[in-house]
Amino acid sequence: MTINGAKYKLQIVRELDAPAEKLYKAWTTGERMGEWFCPAPWKVTEAKLELFAGGSNHILMEGPNGEKVPNQGVYLELVENKKIVFTDAFTSAWVPSEKPFMVGVIEFEDLGGGRTRYTASALHWTEEDMNMHQQMGFEEGWGIVADQLAEVAKTF
Repeated sequence: MTINGAKYKLQIVRELDAPAEKLYKAWTTGERMGEWFCPAPWKVTEAKLELFAGGSNHILMEGPNGEKVPNQGVYLELVENKKIVFTDAFTSAWVPSEKPFMVGVIEFEDLGGGRTRYTASALHWTEEDMNMHQQMGFEEGWGIVADQLAEVAKTF
C-alpha cells in the first residue's frame, strides 16, 4: 500500500522486527506513546486518543528547554493492524484547525516471521509546508521514531 498521486509527500519505509499487530497496538495505546512518539530529548507528556474515524487526538510533546508543542487532530481511518490515517486539518469532530499542515498515513504490512513493512507518509497541502517538514528533520526524526516504536512494540 502506498499513497499515489499526492503532490507534496514525504515518506519513510522500514522493515521492522515486530509484528504488525503489536506496532498498531503501540500506535493506539496513548499511555505508551511517551516511550516512542518523538526523538529524545523530546517526550510526550500527554496523549488522549479517540480511536474511531472522526475521533480526535491530542498529543502534547515537550522539549528539553520547556517547549510545549500540542498536536491536535482527527482520525480519518483506522484499519486494525493495517492502517492509521490522521490529520491536523481538524481539531475535534469536524471543526477546522487554524492552519492545516498534513495528513499522516501509517501503514503496516505483515511480512511474516514477526516482521512488518512500516510505511509512514506525511501528505502536505503546500510545497512550502513539505519543505519546512523536511528541514525540521522529517527523515531522521521519523526514522528514529520508527526504531523506537519497534522496540516498544516488542513489549506488548
